[in-house]
Amino acid sequence: MQGRLFTVFDIPFPSYFILLLTGFLFATLAGSLWAKRIGQDPDVVVDLGLAMLLAGVMGARILHVFADGYFWDYVHLCTNPSLVDWKITQAECASDKYAGVWDAAKNVCHPTQTDCFAWAKFWAGGLTYYGGFIGASAAGFWLLKRDRFPFWKAADMAGMVIPIGLGFGRMGCLLAGCCFGTPSSAPWALKFPGHSPASEAEFKAGLIQSPFEPSLPIHPTQIYESLASFAIAAILIFFVHARKRYDGMVFFAFVALYATARFVIEFWRNDDRGAFLGLSTSQLIGLALVGAAFAGHRVLLARRSNWPPGPAGRTIEA
Repeated sequence: MQGRLFTVFDIPFPSYFILLLTGFLFATLAGSLWAKRIGQDPDVVVDLGLAMLLAGVMGARILHVFADGYFWDYVHLCTNPSLVDWKITQAECASDKYAGVWDAAKNVCHPTQTDCFAWAKFWAGGLTYYGGFIGASAAGFWLLKRDRFPFWKAADMAGMVIPIGLGFGRMGCLLAGCCFGTPSSAPWALKFPGHSPASEAEFKAGLIQSPFEPSLPIHPTQIYESLASFAIAAILIFFVHARKRYDGMVFFAFVALYATARFVIEFWRNDDRGAFLGLSTSQLIGLALVGAAFAGHRVLLARRSNWPPGPAGRTIEA
């Protein structure tokens, strides 16, 4: 695990954000080249990428605050920090990192300082992919319509490059130790070092004696999702795109394929993600997105069938 890739002028650069930005830059570059190839303005794609990055981070953070089970912790950090329970050791509680007050009766640590902006500190950890997807999609829709850029063509481009960016991003998750899996006896199971998110979660669950111990062998769900994302990108680029029947088909295929892969991988995830009806928040959103992708596919396919034929009997595309 390598939470920080490097430090410049005492400023740490987290591995997750470096790899996330790597994926973002790759996607933006690929989109610009694609726009130039089809005779569109590549600057629109650059502006689009920056706007979607900002909106995506905002959406990812907001969904984390409301759906990952920490909402009241953020509220109490602002109003009454003594109601927040940090399940860490007494030695950690007294350290400079936490500087908390130890509660011997509950065997937990309470923060001593109020922080009304803890919910907004995304760099401290806590982002959800689907929140980012929704936020970035909303920003993309608005900008593309404003600039009169062919919306569904751009959506197809996004569907091909987003999973590549996700593949890089999940490698960042692996280095940071977040998004970890459940205990496993599989030969490819990984152990994370002491004080990693996995070992701290297992200590809170009573599976290990101290958060300073290495974690139990667990499913490398970050690798699962990274491989799934790269595989989805390959399927979309080399198979679906060459056979698409209308603009927007690649995007809907991406949404359905990723939501399905994520739904399955979630069964092996062990980090806090919120739950309802026995399913995680991401699984519930994924089910909705698969339904929306299927409905969108039916609508655009029917609309294409109703378009008048173009030259040489070909149907006119949007």
